[in-house]
Order: sequence, then structure tokens, then C-alpha cells
Amino acid sequence: EWGVPVHDDRRLFEKICLEGFQAGLSWLTILRKREAFRQGFAGFDFAQVARFREKDVERLLGNKGIVRHRGKIESAIQNARRALEVEKEFGSLDRYFWSYEGRTAQELSEDLKRRGWTFVGPTTVYAFMQAMGLVDDHERGCWRHGAG
Repeated sequence: EWGVPVHDDRRLFEKICLEGFQAGLSWLTILRKREAFRQGFAGFDFAQVARFREKDVERLLGNKGIVRHRGKIESAIQNARRALEVEKEFGSLDRYFWSYEGRTAQELSEDLKRRGWTFVGPTTVYAFMQAMGLVDDHERGCWRHGAG
């Protein structure tokens, strides 16, 4: 699934959240917990996550199936609220994120931060861009290179 272009808003939101949760951890840890994250975060439906409150943060902090880091949990909720704003402005997360195709992770990171997103530094954003197909880092001999 890595490097394959994604245009589904929910999957884009899931991936940007999981990239934030992954910071400082291995991807294998996150992949093993992905289903628990999906259950805990309403399938990454950002309209639902945006309505999460402190009781939801406490519920998630008690969920042994996910990474229980208050800052990262609160970030995912904050970013869901910002995602709704992006959706309203651009029509979809897909249109917003794909407007950065061919641009740098630094540019996208700076714009996300300007919009109030958190846990979206340039390294995290570059990994997101690679994973979602916004950047084609497949080697020339790879069957996926240039397959978009």
C-alpha cells in the first residue's frame, strides 16, 4: 500500500494521524495497532473525531491497543477539527493534499501548521507524502515506479 496514490479523504486523514502517532516509534508498532486505532478513532471519520471531548481522550488513554500518548491523541482530535475546515475550503482533503504534489514536504508542513494542525513536522509530512503517493520514491527498476 505504501506509495500507491490515495484519494480517499478518510484514508488520507488516517495516514496523517498515524504518521503523527508513529513519531519516535517503529512503523511495525503502528501497523500492529492499526485496527485498534481505527476502532478507537471512529474509523478515522474526521467529522466524528472532531466531536471527541475529554471523556474520549480518557477512553483512548485507557485503550491498550493504541499508542497512549495524550499529546498525540489530542493532536488527532485537533487535526480532525482542522480537517473539517480544509474540507470546507477546498471541497475535500484530497484536493488540498494533492495540490502539494510536486511541492516540498516543508511547504505542506508549514501550511498545515499555519492552519493549526499539530504533529505535522516536515519529516512526518514527507513520510505521509511518500506513503500516499504524492511523492514517487520507488526506484526506477521497481514495478511501481511511475505507475501513479
